[in-house]
Amino acid sequence: MAGDIRTVARLMRDIDDNEPGWQDVLKLLYAEARRARVIGLTGSPGVGKSTLTDALVERLRARGLTVGVVAVDPTSPFSGGAILGDRIRMQRHATDEGVFIRSLATRGHFGGLTASARGVVTVMEAMGLDVVLVETVGVGQDEVEIVRMADTTVVVTVPGMGDDIQAIKAGILEAGDIFVVNKADREGTARTINELKGMLNLSGDHNRRAGWEPPVLATSAVDGTGLDELVATLEQHYGLLTAEGGKMLAERRREGLKREILELVQAGLMRRLLVRLEEGGGLTPVVEKVLEGREDPYTASEKLLSSVLGA
Repeated sequence: MAGDIRTVARLMRDIDDNEPGWQDVLKLLYAEARRARVIGLTGSPGVGKSTLTDALVERLRARGLTVGVVAVDPTSPFSGGAILGDRIRMQRHATDEGVFIRSLATRGHFGGLTASARGVVTVMEAMGLDVVLVETVGVGQDEVEIVRMADTTVVVTVPGMGDDIQAIKAGILEAGDIFVVNKADREGTARTINELKGMLNLSGDHNRRAGWEPPVLATSAVDGTGLDELVATLEQHYGLLTAEGGKMLAERRREGLKREILELVQAGLMRRLLVRLEEGGGLTPVVEKVLEGREDPYTASEKLLSSVLGA
């Protein structure tokens, strides 16, 4: 809470490595943490999320705000490692004491966010950071998970993706508060903007919350086009959330916490189940019963669940 970088880095490492005791630390921090403004950036790979995040950090710092960045990188399914290249792209902020960047690997966690990301955000809030940017790995419309954490969700795409733009239909289309067509210097920007606007109009009222109609902005992180407009739009959306005593912001966070608590319960059940399985010789005996036709998988799963719940 005093902002000691080494302490923060060690705690984040323990959270990411799932070391024993990190939850006890977070229990203490959660009660004391000042809730930061969380902005999520999501979109397919190669749309320039990291470069856009870097540009946003620069502009937020110019306003005197302290900024945390949680950058989630894809994990290799073979080695289990990650490149963690976001730190390389944001190297120019490395000496800025008002910026803290943490890269996380997905470790096989789908939905665009690593399981430890929420814990890392809590640590950044305890540090007293004003804004936390969460940049998610591009995994298509499953990225709606970012909505559970972010106060404002920015969906990033680029021109020239062709039919790939259909990938942001459905869930992520409803989840986005602001849509950004990055690399706007490319050919086809106007067409992509029109397609997005058309898709938003067809999606009905799902993505229109209390007078907010998600805008579609054109940006270029390379030459700075549209970045000031994006920052102004982010401020406008946050202003709407915090109006009337923060009623909308509280409701959004309430829904996010509800999902987070359920996920923690689910994770706890899984841990207990794995312990019970180890005590009984692992999953192999159960699989063998099903394979031999002595039991069906549905009954087997019900028995396993009952062993955890004690019912």
